[in-house]
Amino acid sequence: MTEFNQPLGGNDMPRFAGPSTMMRLPAHKSAAGLDVCFVGVPLDIGASNRSGTRHGPRQIRAESCMLRPFNLATRARPFESLQIGDIGDVAINTFDLKKSVGIIETAYDEILSHGCIPLTLGGDHTLTLPILRAMAKVYGPVALVHVDAHADINDEMFGEKIAHGTPFRRAVEEGLLACDKVFQIGLRGSGYSPEDFDWSRQQGFTVVQAEECWYKTLAPLMERVRATIGDHPTYLTFDIDSLDPAFAPGTGTVEVGGLSTWQALEIIRGCRGLNLVGGDLVEVSPPFDPSGNTALIGANFLFEMLCVLPGVKYGA
Repeated sequence: MTEFNQPLGGNDMPRFAGPSTMMRLPAHKSAAGLDVCFVGVPLDIGASNRSGTRHGPRQIRAESCMLRPFNLATRARPFESLQIGDIGDVAINTFDLKKSVGIIETAYDEILSHGCIPLTLGGDHTLTLPILRAMAKVYGPVALVHVDAHADINDEMFGEKIAHGTPFRRAVEEGLLACDKVFQIGLRGSGYSPEDFDWSRQQGFTVVQAEECWYKTLAPLMERVRATIGDHPTYLTFDIDSLDPAFAPGTGTVEVGGLSTWQALEIIRGCRGLNLVGGDLVEVSPPFDPSGNTALIGANFLFEMLCVLPGVKYGA
């Protein structure tokens, strides 16, 4: 009998039943004793267009019942080498975004105090800022792989400094990022000026617009990412709107001409070998995809993130 937590198997309990945790893993009250935790941040009060991402963590967990513990493509066996559990949701303040940001930071301070790697189910992209604040206390400025349709480097939104379109401007200002080791992949859409993407470049970020990804594999790009970042502590943040809305319509700010699901898998799998210290999957808004497919994709991507973490066992 293995010493590690295991997802509840589909032959032990029908996949439409059983616990409502990520991959039907055991629930834990805290990150104590875990190598990796799944944690939800049911936030959408930082969103500027369509709300609904507060329901993202619950729907991602529901769709994750289809996931199995062995990655047939990469041969990753995370549940044979890491202690993994679901620690539930951060209890945000539904009526106050700034207070919620502080609550999230405190929650991640606690997670990181146990040496646990958090994989976050979002929630709107505001949540990445307080996570990066917590990360910087432990690791210093981190490298960043940011997959998104939007650069999220606005100075203000409706006069507010903190919202889902501002986290990486604040992160630069606060010294949370190793800017020469930041990659923004999949950016696209219309804008107000060249600064919408060029501000990132001026900070030393590598910006890979979606048009540069069309018609091609992204494996060579990820070789470049790994060579540039090396063994620096790295955070992976994945906005589901990086995908073309043909794949993921259930999000708040859709843009045409996005990545495919297989390109997204190349990006996440291409992070294997990086010193990943955490990751998130954000902006799943279930009300805009009643089929559940957007959340299903999100659940799969979180599993793929788990499979590329340091210490994961690989093999037949």
